[in-house]
Amino acid sequence: MERDRYVDFLRAWAILLVVLGHWLITGLVRRPDGEITAPELLATVPWTQWLTLGFQIMPLFFLAGGCAAGGSWTRARAGGATAAGWVGQRAVRLLLPTGVYSGLVLTAVAVCSALGVDPFTLALVGWALAMQFWFLPVYLLVSALTPALHALHRRWGLLVPAAMVGLALVVGVLDLAAGLPYVGLLNYVLVWGVVYQLGFCWRDGLVGGSRALPAALVLGGGGAFAALVGLGPFPVSLILVTGQDPSNTNPPSAAMLAWAVAQVGACLLVAPAVRRLLERERWQRAVRATGAVSMTLYLWHMLPVLVIAAAFYLTGLAPQPAFGSAAWWAWRVPWLLGLGLVLLATVRVLVPVERRLLSLNVGVRADAGPREAWRVWAGLGLSVWALTYFAGHGFAYGGGFPAWPALGLTAGTGLVLTAGLGTPGPRGTPGPRGARGRMEPGAVTEKPVEEAA
Repeated sequence: MERDRYVDFLRAWAILLVVLGHWLITGLVRRPDGEITAPELLATVPWTQWLTLGFQIMPLFFLAGGCAAGGSWTRARAGGATAAGWVGQRAVRLLLPTGVYSGLVLTAVAVCSALGVDPFTLALVGWALAMQFWFLPVYLLVSALTPALHALHRRWGLLVPAAMVGLALVVGVLDLAAGLPYVGLLNYVLVWGVVYQLGFCWRDGLVGGSRALPAALVLGGGGAFAALVGLGPFPVSLILVTGQDPSNTNPPSAAMLAWAVAQVGACLLVAPAVRRLLERERWQRAVRATGAVSMTLYLWHMLPVLVIAAAFYLTGLAPQPAFGSAAWWAWRVPWLLGLGLVLLATVRVLVPVERRLLSLNVGVRADAGPREAWRVWAGLGLSVWALTYFAGHGFAYGGGFPAWPALGLTAGTGLVLTAGLGTPGPRGTPGPRGARGRMEPGAVTEKPVEEAA
């Protein structure tokens, strides 16, 4: 139970840092002609790239996700669930809210395009509303591989993430030195898969039982990162910066891998102290409250930026100190507070809608057979492709409507949601020997990483 509580804390903390980090680096400037631009803070004010060491928190998502998914798949497998059934259920819990969000944004893009909205403005807004999407296709892929990855874990334990580290380094060398096209894409799965695999090991007590191994991860990972940045070819920024080559995120680099390993070690080292804090009821309430709306926060947290831009920047009411100046940083405080208030109002509106969606009996049976499995895998493939496009290009690349990716996401989500149609028994009912297959209220919003794993 203590570990579950700490995993919940990691998810909540990561969500809050993602939101805060995106808001902090987003700066708007109103030009004399009234045009709104968004200069890239990390490129315009280079010292801010050091801040990414604290705000690049995605390793916590994958560590917590691996820990939770290891337990979930173990229980489901013992209850008779199939790989397709388990993966399909987790995919539904991620794709359903993502599909609703994407559908609403794409509808707005279509309307604005038809009304003749400036293509540059539309492309900028479309990019801002999809900037968090890179996580989704990667997580869907790693989640789909969970049954195979966990089988390797049961047989080889810590040797699996160690081997994945080696493969990731080889891929990085081939991508950087040999210049082989597309080979670096493998590191999206390998680098983040290392952390996910360490989540399995954490759950089963292979790491975190003593302080020696976590300390070694911190020292080894931190030292390797310092060497790769200080002596090697990699930048310090752990978030993509336009013009930087190589990048630490596109694809994930050896430096990103080293920092992720160090972050895992630090997370395990502070676990006892954080668990003591989590024994207090007020901390538990805070974690539960954040977890209850975490998927909503993740998907919708850039909408307040558009609201504030329309209310204060288009109207010329917002102050315009020099970008990156001391006065500009001072105005970050009311900026963040205003965004927070708008997001809270957004969450209050959206949470009842999400709960209604969760009450729908759609999805995949835990014991899904071959007739359902092809829909799950095909739907995942289409969804991953579409989400990858949106992550790289935004919702309105070039100021136009992305018809094929929109169709791909619609078809992919539809295939997964309807995978149980035409099979014996109602969708979402328990499989053999009590395998869980029902989408319970709060499955998306309370534990997004575990339930989407």
